[in-house]
Amino acid sequence: MHISVSAAPTAAALVLIGGGLASFNDADVGPSGRMALAVLVRDGGGRLYGGISGYTAWGWLYVQWLWLDAGHRGQGLAGRMLAAAEAEARARGCHGAYIDTFNPVALKVYRRAGYVPFGELGDFPKGRTRTFLQKQL
Repeated sequence: MHISVSAAPTAAALVLIGGGLASFNDADVGPSGRMALAVLVRDGGGRLYGGISGYTAWGWLYVQWLWLDAGHRGQGLAGRMLAAAEAEARARGCHGAYIDTFNPVALKVYRRAGYVPFGELGDFPKGRTRTFLQKQL
């Protein structure tokens, strides 16, 4: 066997790794039911100003990315986007949600939305703390 490290793995290698892990997990704990979830914020002309990208699996919503254009922050849109994602997750049978951040402003937004910290990584990135939060749905 030969072990190599790559900064540019092939798409086929990533598909094989992901599929192998999914098969293992399916056999171990049952199918995840993983389904993509996106919340999009657009103006009347269809221009995208923010959104959430994540997925639901094993009864949990994972918010991978939450972004708002700088000109639209501070208006409660992040909380409304989270509420929309959570409502869809509930409709899919989810009982919890989780998210992480190293941004102090985002941390306040998530806490206001009912998320509770359950773990931290110091200096991730240097000088910041990455906080992991969860919420029961």
